[in-house]
Amino acid sequence: MKTIILARVSTQEQKEAGNSLPAQQARMRGYIDRVPRLELDKEFIFDESAYKEHRKEFDKVIDYVSGFKEVVALCCDKVDRLTRDFLVGLPDLERLRRDGKIELHFPSDNLVLHRDSPATDLFHFNIAVSLAQYYSNAISDNTKRAFETKRRNGEWAGKPRIGYINIDLENGKKDIVPDPERGHLLQKLFELYATGSYSITLLWEKMTKTGLRGLDGQKLARSNIELILQDTFYYGMAYSKKHGQYPHRYQPLITKELFDKCQEVRASRRRMPSKLASAADNFIFKGLLPCKKCGCLYTPEMKIKKSGLKFIYYSCTNSKHICKRVYVPEKTLLEPIQRVFDKFRKIPREVQKRLVAELRALNDGEAEFHSREIERIRTDYDKTQGRIQALLDMRLDKSITSDDYDKKLQELKDRQYRLNVELDEYTKADHEYHVYVNTVINLSRRIANIFESSEPMEKRAILGFILQNPTVSGKKLEFTMRKPFDAVLELATCPTGLRALHAFRTAIWEIKGSISPFKIVNYW
Repeated sequence: MKTIILARVSTQEQKEAGNSLPAQQARMRGYIDRVPRLELDKEFIFDESAYKEHRKEFDKVIDYVSGFKEVVALCCDKVDRLTRDFLVGLPDLERLRRDGKIELHFPSDNLVLHRDSPATDLFHFNIAVSLAQYYSNAISDNTKRAFETKRRNGEWAGKPRIGYINIDLENGKKDIVPDPERGHLLQKLFELYATGSYSITLLWEKMTKTGLRGLDGQKLARSNIELILQDTFYYGMAYSKKHGQYPHRYQPLITKELFDKCQEVRASRRRMPSKLASAADNFIFKGLLPCKKCGCLYTPEMKIKKSGLKFIYYSCTNSKHICKRVYVPEKTLLEPIQRVFDKFRKIPREVQKRLVAELRALNDGEAEFHSREIERIRTDYDKTQGRIQALLDMRLDKSITSDDYDKKLQELKDRQYRLNVELDEYTKADHEYHVYVNTVINLSRRIANIFESSEPMEKRAILGFILQNPTVSGKKLEFTMRKPFDAVLELATCPTGLRALHAFRTAIWEIKGSISPFKIVNYW
């Protein structure tokens, strides 16, 4: 019978405890020599945990064994060298054994399993797997407890960061201390970046010339600089995927203030357009227009005619290979937007004055009502506070039991809490939203002039603010207007219609407090 040897170790301790790969091979080869019906066919020798979900080397063994038409023997020194989990690998082996395609031989356990194995042998096998699984679980528990203890003590269990080194203590343990060769270079790295004068690339080049190297003595990659600048370990906070950040006990190389300054510089650089991106700022619709048919973005390109004139065209990137590439001039895409701007210009000032007057009259009534409600709430709150004081006097005079006092006090405190919530809502109420009307309509009337006088990047910001769900179908730009500009468009189309006026008032009411047209006016 052809026999396959499987020898496996997963830890250095196993190698040193007589379970090394050569030792396993020697025992199994000797076993095959002693059993006449067994003939060595192939050996699989590897280092791999028997307890992880995906075992690539073990799967190769299963695939190899499954390819035989005749019965083969799989020889493994002990049961725990084969598996330590009933759910990982074992179901496939059990299926092959029950089908009579393999025999399992465990020389050191004096156990052979085949299709007709008695219950005692199967019980012996299951007990061996259970013991191996218990051993693995116990190791896992001990490891977790050890890591948890280290975390509570502020200790780091992994490799030291660049700028730190491991040292041996007199008690045989190890400690982490600043690296005398690299520690000061890490400090300088943070200090230089915090000035805002260095990009990541320039900083990497400078620190490499200064002599900053990795733990292996090799030059650092540029990406390492970014990782270092984001690493909280350097100011005293270690990070664990399971527990998040926790303070470590090692000497920090930098202060928290210096680290925060570096993060501010990083954030500001992300907001600032780079030199490489400046060319894209010449395109108004860059990144704004998806194709209605396939969803891919329309990308711009500039074409220069022989006369020297520059023309900008957009076309679907067609990354899904659905559309036919069609080039659309930028001026064609701007035409429907210009038509909207022209309508905005035509909003009569009389309509604007009428809206403001109506809303101001409405606000006056609301403001009076809110004032009365605020006064009522404050009076009720003071009365409740007086009852709390009276209740306290009763408790001091012992004319009320402790339980009754606590119960009644809780009721009065709950009432005060509800009154505070109600007062907060009335206090926050905005009675000046007629100001929004003036701002929004004035902005809409002037938006064409603002747009024409703006730079391409600013035009893109304007379009992103007023357009909702813009798409391109063929050569046609389709879009809707964001609130409240959708109501402005309806008002511009039908300035005297009651429906348009009501829609505009409703839109202003919905967006008041959640959008500030003043910010856009100031930006433009």
